[in-house]
Amino acid sequence: MPRLSARLLCILACWALLPALRAGEFRLTETGDQIDLETDTLHASIRKRGYVSGVYQQTFVDKKTGFRDAGFGLDIADWIMEPGSDQAYRDQLDPDLVYQFDNPYHGKGPKRSIEGPQICTQAKEMQPVVIRGTDFVAIRQTFQYRTAAPGKTAGSTWTQWIVFPEGKRYFISMDRIDAVNSSDAMFLRIDMPGHIRHKQGDSFSQIYLSYQGLLESSEFFKDFAPDEKFTYRREESKIPQRFIRAYKLRNPQSGEEGPWLAGMTLDPSVVYEAWCHQRGYVCMIEEFGGRPVKAGESFSAAFLVGFFDSVDQMHEVYDAHKGHTRLEVTCDGWKLLK
Repeated sequence: MPRLSARLLCILACWALLPALRAGEFRLTETGDQIDLETDTLHASIRKRGYVSGVYQQTFVDKKTGFRDAGFGLDIADWIMEPGSDQAYRDQLDPDLVYQFDNPYHGKGPKRSIEGPQICTQAKEMQPVVIRGTDFVAIRQTFQYRTAAPGKTAGSTWTQWIVFPEGKRYFISMDRIDAVNSSDAMFLRIDMPGHIRHKQGDSFSQIYLSYQGLLESSEFFKDFAPDEKFTYRREESKIPQRFIRAYKLRNPQSGEEGPWLAGMTLDPSVVYEAWCHQRGYVCMIEEFGGRPVKAGESFSAAFLVGFFDSVDQMHEVYDAHKGHTRLEVTCDGWKLLK
């Protein structure tokens, strides 16, 4: 399995000494740096400081199999963006907003940041709110963007809900933007489900893209640009029946096959563009929105992220939740909305 930090090893060791949780039970531990959550099926951590948003890297653990995510985190948030180049005013931009393209990292398509900074690396600190229901735990995170491109205003709000239902090997999440700017094609960039760290496919054996099919890990042994292959663009593609991106975990030491870790966008039509390419790791960027937004309006996407034993099982769970873009949570419960 991937190398763990001393802090994470300590946390897991402490969990191991605690009584096993019964079905439906939750255990929460909160420090100044993060929230650690244990259910009868999962472990997960939400960072308050440092690399923030989503579920923190390699803390998402499937108790059924012992496997964990192999990347840098799950449902990780970046900038608010739109198509077009920033070259004409690049010298006026905050360095974090500059978007270089026509390169192996970002491909040839011109895009530009409307507001920043990149949440995961630059927000630095979050104040998550925890809601405990009778059969779930939910965590809400928010961030107000601080910088903007010339002619734009800073201050749009990103909101993320993550809901852990009892007895499930997955979580439900939503990312939403309440915009203070207008754009003909505004979108939010996220990692969905998340990137894959590996050495010649040692941590995964296959990738499943519902709009592409099954791919062997050998497809990702050499770097290639995001628009060379395995790219989805709504304007060029037929909207798929399901939008699922998943990788089949593998133990780097033993070669043992593990479960699938899948990220599902529950309304396929909201996906503007999605990349799955190799750049030292497998990069799974997703951009949702890409439609006209006026100042004062909002847009969102809902996701399901977790562990599955088969592609058929992913399809079954997807079809039970599909068609939603919003997530509403109160102390009394949670529900997906269109």
